[in-house]
Amino acid sequence: MDNRRTARQGEDLAAQFLDRQGCAVLQRNWRCPYGEVDIIAQEGDTLLFVEVKARRRVEHALPREAVDLRKQERLRQCAEMYLNLFCPDAPCRFDVVEVWWLRGKAHVRWLKEAF
Repeated sequence: MDNRRTARQGEDLAAQFLDRQGCAVLQRNWRCPYGEVDIIAQEGDTLLFVEVKARRRVEHALPREAVDLRKQERLRQCAEMYLNLFCPDAPCRFDVVEVWWLRGKAHVRWLKEAF
């Protein structure tokens, strides 16, 4: 399976998971000049800027380990632009949802306040 398909399936599973946890998914793949936010959701009055990392194999590294400092900074810049455009006073946080497959079964882990 190619990486784009894995990423798309991971994002679909992450959005469904967040929805089941009571979050409202507001945007998917929101783009701005700084990059892209995989999912923008709302939990209560807090906006969530969610990076989704999906991997078919996790023997050597967990998906969350791919959210390096450079990626975190880009997400912060995207979040700042989104907040300025749509809801400047909203509280927000940065979460990671990691998805991996083990013996054909998908596993999802939500890391709140990941950075």
